[in-house]
Amino acid sequence: MFEMDKNVRIAIIGAGPAGLSAAMYLEKKGYDNYVIYERNNRVGGKCYSPTFNGKRYEMGAIMGVPSYYAVHDVEEFAGVEHKGPCLYRKYKYPDGKPDYRWDTEDAMKSPMKFFFKHPGAALHLKKLQKQIKKFGEILATKYKGYDVTGHIGVAQGKYDGFAVTPGREHVSGENPNLKDLTMPFKDFCEMNGVPLVQEVWIQPFTSFGYGFFDEIPAAYVLKYLDFQTMMNFVKINLWTWKDGTQSIFEALNEHLKHKAVLNSNISKVVRGDKVTLTVNGKEEVFDKIIITAPLQIATEKNPMNNPFAVSLDQWLDVNDEERALFSKIDYERYDTQAFQVEADKYPDVSYYIVDNMVPERMPHVMVYYRRWTGEKDMPIVSYSLRHHKTFNGGKELPYEDSAKIISQDMKDLDCPIRVVDGKEQILTRFQSYYFPHVYSEDYAAGWYDKVEAMQGKNNTFYAGEIMSYGDMDETIEYSHDLVERFF
Repeated sequence: MFEMDKNVRIAIIGAGPAGLSAAMYLEKKGYDNYVIYERNNRVGGKCYSPTFNGKRYEMGAIMGVPSYYAVHDVEEFAGVEHKGPCLYRKYKYPDGKPDYRWDTEDAMKSPMKFFFKHPGAALHLKKLQKQIKKFGEILATKYKGYDVTGHIGVAQGKYDGFAVTPGREHVSGENPNLKDLTMPFKDFCEMNGVPLVQEVWIQPFTSFGYGFFDEIPAAYVLKYLDFQTMMNFVKINLWTWKDGTQSIFEALNEHLKHKAVLNSNISKVVRGDKVTLTVNGKEEVFDKIIITAPLQIATEKNPMNNPFAVSLDQWLDVNDEERALFSKIDYERYDTQAFQVEADKYPDVSYYIVDNMVPERMPHVMVYYRRWTGEKDMPIVSYSLRHHKTFNGGKELPYEDSAKIISQDMKDLDCPIRVVDGKEQILTRFQSYYFPHVYSEDYAAGWYDKVEAMQGKNNTFYAGEIMSYGDMDETIEYSHDLVERFF
């Protein structure tokens, strides 16, 4: 495979998982003439772990699983271990009553006891387990290649990327059935006779801010939640980090030859034979640029009025081809907020409200998360979505309206936000653009193949969430793939 001059000077835009891992993989191949620019005052991107009372809590990514092989690359490079608190979960209905429909742990421990105690839930669980088994068989056979890195060729019935295995073998091939992955996940499941699996896949998907199954192509769902990853979630075989997911990338940044340059305001990028960046008012010249920052371009329909969403053309000399493709990108409006709870109402574990994970219940709380189970002074974090492409003409629900609903939800769920002197004790609000994606019609029309065909043109390479998926493992894996293909 072709390798360029090792002395080439490379600008990496963004110090989230994609940008930092791109630098790591470049170093491993002998490229160390790079600079990482980050506009914020911290690294980690959406791996955001603030500190309260001497311990860190999560406002972004929460967990990993043993099939996060790319994350493990970072752990080994940076000397990090996944030895954080154990996570446990239970379920509630929106009115606060217990929901036992997915209580697999109790059902497996004592099936007969569970049946007599919750007969309706037991019968539902039996049907669900049957469909999950069928789904696993279908994915392994009919949809061989569905889980490899990235989206190259999927719309044409092909696959080309790294396998989800410890050895990360490069695999490629043709499978016409993969074209089915372009349809919304809801339609995909119904077509394959497994509609109930949505009830399980939705829990780490929609609740974690990745949108609704009637609008998101199946490819995204299954790149993130391949069968082995999903089974690890079901079995609560999860990784966490004592100092939060952000600490993974703080450690990675410390171990790189060149740390990310924080508070970097890139106001202009001009590409030609060289790439010239204007950073904090000063021009810097590079040979290549790797963009891991968001690629979205604001349109009238999608004005990107979220404070964390910056339109690409505000700083990059976007060409017509880029504008046509990147203006197709949409994103989720995902809000997390950390708050203190009345001491006598502190939840025993994290709770999922599955009935709220549908567009009709937007922006109600989908999960409230307890990270430190033994300590009652640590914050609880709630998660909600406030955007659907059919809602209010595609316009997002204002954050202020969402916050009022969340406050009432927490009362209904018997976990009220603590009030002191008439003020709710909310510690952190993280109002973010989230999960950049394209919809089925653009995916099926070959959006990804068109973007991949631009890789390297104008000395520009694209990485980050949109190129594979928005979770930390997939973004890291895509950076690995990019470096292997082009450097």
